[in-house]
Amino acid sequence: MSESRRLIWPLAALALLMLVNAIFNPSFFHLEFRDGHLFGSMVDVLNRGAPVMLLSLGMSLVIATGGIDLSVGAVMAITGAAAAALIMRQSDSPLAWLNLHGVTAAIIGTALLFAVVAGIWNGTLVVLLGLQPIVATLILMVAGRGVAQLLTNGQIITFDNPSFSFIARGWFLGLPFPVTIVAVAAIIISLIARGTALGLFVESVGNNPTASRLAGLPAGWVKLGVYTLCGLCAGLAGLITTADIQAADANNAGLYLELDAILAVSLGGASLNGGRFSLLGSLIGAVLLQALTSTILAHNVPPPLTLVIKGLVVVAVCLLQSPVFRAKMRRILPKSAGPVAHVVSK
Repeated sequence: MSESRRLIWPLAALALLMLVNAIFNPSFFHLEFRDGHLFGSMVDVLNRGAPVMLLSLGMSLVIATGGIDLSVGAVMAITGAAAAALIMRQSDSPLAWLNLHGVTAAIIGTALLFAVVAGIWNGTLVVLLGLQPIVATLILMVAGRGVAQLLTNGQIITFDNPSFSFIARGWFLGLPFPVTIVAVAAIIISLIARGTALGLFVESVGNNPTASRLAGLPAGWVKLGVYTLCGLCAGLAGLITTADIQAADANNAGLYLELDAILAVSLGGASLNGGRFSLLGSLIGAVLLQALTSTILAHNVPPPLTLVIKGLVVVAVCLLQSPVFRAKMRRILPKSAGPVAHVVSK
């Protein structure tokens, strides 16, 4: 199935969600340009969905190699904890009055280095030690929270750093800066994955790792690279989350977001068995999840039902993407169904 056809169902679900909002909540589409900034519910969806969008970009490539990364939430916590600890140390320094942007850039770079090391750790366990990806990343998923707590001494560190908070609260070209981060990351990763042979290597390794190795492809380096990239994406997401609340919460930062990232990739039409990926589809899946959450909250749905509705929508979209399910539906639906049967057959 071509990538464009795989995007039909997530786009249809997103369009249906927009239609529901147009009927029951027309203010959802209201956009206002004020003080050089664009405000509105749709902008909020992109802004709030930025962390999951970043996670889904990295997760797409990992899943395409036949792997999984359950540690991205913990890596977010580690990155945020490292940044907050460095900011507090900077505040206690006799040179704190300098508060140069260069100092903030150094803090960001150092914090992201923690994320890169975490990605290399996952890749090393998978490639060199031969651990199953779900087990290898589960180790850091559990231990990563402990590392973040060590960095914060088990406390919730709060800080006030306008330069750092720009990552989550700043604006660029009228849009929230997290949206810019996602756009730049998506462009760079797309150029690397589709503009070079790397994307083909990733899909080849995911389809048949043995044949790829016998063909001379550097399967180990490919896997190590995608896990490292996934860690970097998680680090960027962690910086956004930490800068938004101006605090490092080792226990709750990025909690369960690894599941949202996996769902976003699935909704985007990727196979969890590996072998194919769609960066655009993963982004659409992440936007769909955030738009669904915003829609549910806007309609005052009781909190206990929120996750249930979200789960049902995900199941419906994934089933419609399944060739096996569509084949069974074609056999069940009578030929007289006409248009309905035709839609299911797509």
